[in-house]
Parts: sequence; structure tokens; C-alpha cells
Amino acid sequence: MEKIRIGILGAGGIANTLAAVIGRMDEAQVTAVAARDYDRAGAFAQKYGFDKAYGSYEDLAADEELDLIYIATPHSHHYEHMKLCLAHGKNILCEKAFTANAGQAKEIVELAGEKGALLMEAIWTRYFPELNTLRDLLEGGAIGRVKSVEASLGNNLRGWARLDEPELAGGALLDMGVYALTFASMVLGDQVAGFDAVAKISEKGVDLQDSITLRYKDGQTAVLHCSMESMLETRGLISAEQGMILIDEFNHWKKMTVYNKQKEITAVYEKEAGIRGYEYEIREACRCLREGLTESPLMPLQETLRIMELMDAIRERLGIKYPFE
Repeated sequence: MEKIRIGILGAGGIANTLAAVIGRMDEAQVTAVAARDYDRAGAFAQKYGFDKAYGSYEDLAADEELDLIYIATPHSHHYEHMKLCLAHGKNILCEKAFTANAGQAKEIVELAGEKGALLMEAIWTRYFPELNTLRDLLEGGAIGRVKSVEASLGNNLRGWARLDEPELAGGALLDMGVYALTFASMVLGDQVAGFDAVAKISEKGVDLQDSITLRYKDGQTAVLHCSMESMLETRGLISAEQGMILIDEFNHWKKMTVYNKQKEITAVYEKEAGIRGYEYEIREACRCLREGLTESPLMPLQETLRIMELMDAIRERLGIKYPFE
């Protein structure tokens, strides 16, 4: 089986992580990278042992030997970089958050549809195999009917330009809150009837921490907390009539513990041994390409759009608007 040839657009931290992971995979290989200057791209290519390096994103998008381009730039630039790649008919796996807002996301989805290109959001938690185990537990009635979900995620990331600056669509919501919203969606679905949200806003106008409560049409709730200025316990908790499921580091799926009604542990599921966790989204993209799919059933484009719309609504409630909007 020939490997899927991947180009990485951007040469920052996540790009380095992806290149290292893909280098250990059988399904794919990184064959090209682009950065804003050739020297940086060249150093990246040399580090990971491939030849093609471009000093412009346009040149990468025009490379006819690439099967897929991974967008690894800040949130604020995803829209323009996906448009560039789609103009050249390229298949795309784009880092989360997919775009800065839902309007951009809708335009990209429509354009990809016109081109017949594969388009996927690289929010890695949607592709973890542990999610299948969770679904089996919930559908099998292991803890009864779910009533609520809680999720928290926080680190002190002040000083990171892509998070501090409104021009780069910074803030905790698009970078960290998206994981909590996705976790709630994976468990409770899409029937959100309303929400409440409060936030601490920086002097530059980005959200430093957010507390969000989602209300669902059947009475279920999700209580979500994210912060980019303080440490929070990273966990997801699913509470139900007959027990609960606690997921340590829910954005990594480190360990899942099942409790009964007496709060006794009935099962523990350790994370599957793998490379870093990013391999699952790459593997799914490769599968979709080989099967001729234009979106992944594990993360449908409609779900990407719905989460973007929800984040737009939350930002509007909080009074957060990016300069380019």
C-alpha cells in the first residue's frame, strides 16, 4: 500500500508534533512543508528527513504530488489557507478550531463540496478509539440515563501570541473551550436549547477563562470551564441515574473509570498504547481518501459547523469580536 503524501502548511509547534508522529506511521508520510520563509521550512524538512520545502504557502498548495495538506497555522489564518489549498483542488485536514467563525466555516465547506475535496477538522478527540468504548458503555446502559456532563481544561498560557492577540483569534474558547464543547456534544448530542456564559476578558479583548452552561431540550445540562491563565484539573465527568464515568484528561483520554450508584469502581479503561494520539486523525484521513470520501463520519462537517455556530453565539453573548470580523 502506497503511503498518503502529506504536506504541512506551517512549521510551528503542532506541525513539528505531526511530522514526528507521521514519521512513525505506515499509512502516510510527510513529503513537503511550507513556512513564511524558506530557511525555516528548509530546517524543518531537514529535521524530519524529507526534501521539499517551500518559502510560500502558494507553492505548497500548487504541489501536484501531494495527496493531503495539513493546515497548522493560527485560527485566524485557517480560512485563507484552506481557500488557497482548495483553489488548487487539495484535500485538507485542518487543525482546530476549524475557522475563526461559522461564516468562514460555511464558505469553506461549500467550496470543498464544489471541488469534491476531502475536508476534515483535526480535533483529535473525535478520532480516539476510546470513544467507541464510551459509546458502548452509554448505549449499553452501564450507568443508566445520562443527566449531566462536566468538563474542565486549563493551563497558564499567557504570553503565547496566538492566544493573547485578538488579530490571531486568540482566547481560551477557540483553543480550549472547543474541547469541552466537543466532549459535551459527543455525550449529549446536538439538541442544545440554550446556554449561559461568563468570562474574564483580557485588556486586549480576548477571553482568558470561560464558564459555560448548556441546557438541552430534554433537560440534560453540561457545565464547562476553560482557562488560559490558570491550571485546572483536566477531567470529564458523565453523571447518570445509576452511576458515573470519570475521564482523566478528557482531551487526551488518559483513563476512563466507571462507578456504580454506590460510587464503587466497576471498570477502568486505560488509554490504548499509541504514538501520541494524533495518529488516529491521520489514519482516518488516509482511510477517507482511499475510500473516496469527502468528509469523515467520525467528525461530520455539519458537526464542525454546529460547534462553530455555538462558539459564535457564546462570543456574541460575551461581547468578544475579532478585529477582522
